[in-house]
Amino acid sequence: MSSSELFDRIAHEIYQQGYCVIRQALPEKLGMALAREVRTLPDDRFSRAGIGRQADYQNVETIRRDEICWIDNSTPAGQEWLLWTDGLKQALNRRLFLGLFSFESHYAHYREGDFYKVHLDAFRGQQNRVLTVVTYLNPDWTDNDGGELLIYPEKSGVPLLTVQPEFGTLVVFLSEEFPHEVLPARADRYSIAGWYRINTSDRNRVDPEL
Repeated sequence: MSSSELFDRIAHEIYQQGYCVIRQALPEKLGMALAREVRTLPDDRFSRAGIGRQADYQNVETIRRDEICWIDNSTPAGQEWLLWTDGLKQALNRRLFLGLFSFESHYAHYREGDFYKVHLDAFRGQQNRVLTVVTYLNPDWTDNDGGELLIYPEKSGVPLLTVQPEFGTLVVFLSEEFPHEVLPARADRYSIAGWYRINTSDRNRVDPEL
């Protein structure tokens, strides 16, 4: 599937249902470069993940126990990933008129036993994170390794989707619409989580904040 065909499919499914899950969507060369990089980063590049943003940020290990490393363009793999996600942003803006403005993303490493309980990536009306993108960097993942992503309808405790964190699988969904969680991993689990945002700057406030 070409990038154009892939981006068309993502746009169509987001328009129709607000989410999409596509196996083997991430270009293999890019996926392998990212998988190599995340496994060779120094331990001190990772930090224990928390919940909330800025003044509301806190570490709550009863809710979330992964560690993260933010991705920038300082490495070839990071540059290629950001270029690819920029292409997706442009395609979605052309097809869906979402007004996506910026993108942020990080590697996530779940060690054995790590999890992330049910949460939303954005709260309705805040106009912060609009679209969530997740992809997986686990070439040899099996069903016995756990770590599934569960995506729920907005007002139901019954999962809408169960996604295995298999290499190259891409998950995209509206950030305000779908609560989700990561079940405990039983092996080292690597992924990327990213968010497209719109620009809500005004005369008194710059967004995204520097």
